[in-house]
Amino acid sequence: MAPEARIKILLKNGATALCAGLVALSSFSLGAEAARRHYRGHHHHIPQVPAAPPRALPYPQLPLPFEISGAQYLPLAWTDVKGWSDDNHLAAYKTFRASCKSINGQTGASEPKALGGSLSEPCRVAKTLELSDDAKAKTFFEDNFAPLRISRLGEPDGFVTGYYEPVLEGSRTQTDVFNVPVYRRPSNLFVRGYKQDSVSLPNKGPVYRKIGRRKLVPYYDRGEIEDGKIAGRGLEIAWLKDPTDLLFAQIQGSARIKFDDGGVVRLNYDAYNGYPYTAVGRVLIERGIVPKEEMSMQRIREWMAQNPDGAKELRRQNRSYIFFREVNLSDKDEAVGAQGIPLTAGRSIAVDKALHVYGTPFFIEGELPIDSERSKTPFHRLMIAQDTGSAIIGPARADLYFGAGQEAGRVSGRLRHPMHFVMLVPKGLDPSVRAAKLPVPDPRPSEKIAKLFPQTDPAKAGTPAAAAAPGKNETVATAGPVPLPVPRPAIEPAREPRRPVKNRSHRQQ
Repeated sequence: MAPEARIKILLKNGATALCAGLVALSSFSLGAEAARRHYRGHHHHIPQVPAAPPRALPYPQLPLPFEISGAQYLPLAWTDVKGWSDDNHLAAYKTFRASCKSINGQTGASEPKALGGSLSEPCRVAKTLELSDDAKAKTFFEDNFAPLRISRLGEPDGFVTGYYEPVLEGSRTQTDVFNVPVYRRPSNLFVRGYKQDSVSLPNKGPVYRKIGRRKLVPYYDRGEIEDGKIAGRGLEIAWLKDPTDLLFAQIQGSARIKFDDGGVVRLNYDAYNGYPYTAVGRVLIERGIVPKEEMSMQRIREWMAQNPDGAKELRRQNRSYIFFREVNLSDKDEAVGAQGIPLTAGRSIAVDKALHVYGTPFFIEGELPIDSERSKTPFHRLMIAQDTGSAIIGPARADLYFGAGQEAGRVSGRLRHPMHFVMLVPKGLDPSVRAAKLPVPDPRPSEKIAKLFPQTDPAKAGTPAAAAAPGKNETVATAGPVPLPVPRPAIEPAREPRRPVKNRSHRQQ
């Protein structure tokens, strides 16, 4: 056989063997893979590798220790509360225990406010203590609360006014003398998120009236109501002589009406028409009618009595209108506040119920014209939040309750003063204790750099202040100013030469 033929046969046999080997190898690989799959599916599961944990933030997202919308506050020591030791703590303790009756009876979720349900613990302690000693009452507050200075954000003080319960003459029916209606809440008054027959409606925010089933429009203002928009619907509780009496009853939020037959009906705030309160006294001051230093409730009454037509226009400047509900006289013959318990003259206050919890103690300190319009009587008193009103808005805003009758009206009518507010926070919610648990952030890199390279202002280097020695036997090495990097110049990219464009025919080929 020729050598060339033998070479061809060898090459042919080698190629055949190589192909057979490749086929066998691939078959073995496929079989091994099938065996592995069978083994995994019937005997073992491949252990799952745990996913890498998400990168944690530099600082944990913890809830704030204490938060009241629009407020600023500062924890204090009891020794820093001016006048704290001079107060009648036993009287405040008795008023606080009265609030605890309502707090202890509450069930369900706590209120979504700063204090929440934290007052339940001090109330649980107070329930077991029948105190009759002022020193022990003082110790109770110090053991169960922490003082916190509070005011509106950006303002140093809070603001107080006074209120009382007017005692007015009235009639159950309309007559020529008694022709000013006192209305209860209308059935078509609607607030979003509340049922129309809800016992407690908010004292701020929009209020509507329903037209048909779905259409909502703003409720009538004072002028429209005085002009008879809701008259004749059976909403009249009683009738008064003077619209000024009704105005001040609405400002106070409650009143007693005495009838000719000897009967008495008590009225409490129930709802308002959705318009912000405008102080008629401020309108008289702005118009230059009454000097600011002479302003009082009695002064407003006198001007309105002398100017009936002007009084009507002045009332309508306050578009807010209050609706009342009838309540029974309490055992102590005192007004019943929004918390549902009798108020205590000189110890109960009205607060913004959107921010505060009823039963919260507030220590109010400053000077008030209690004895006369010109007097500056020191006022250091622990008061308990038990009521509210449509004009009481803000974290450090309170209406001080002085009781019923003319004398209480004269005192409360003089009050429009800034005061210091100290809120008593239950120890379980002490912001200073809870804030201590929050992590301290790392120092900023800029602070480290500033220590390594202290800067000096060349313009001020020659001034005496710059040359002042920091202290005895103390030297300070000041490095020269570190030059800032030169801004990167804006370099426009070089334009490439434009290529000549051949003329193309627009005709179709």
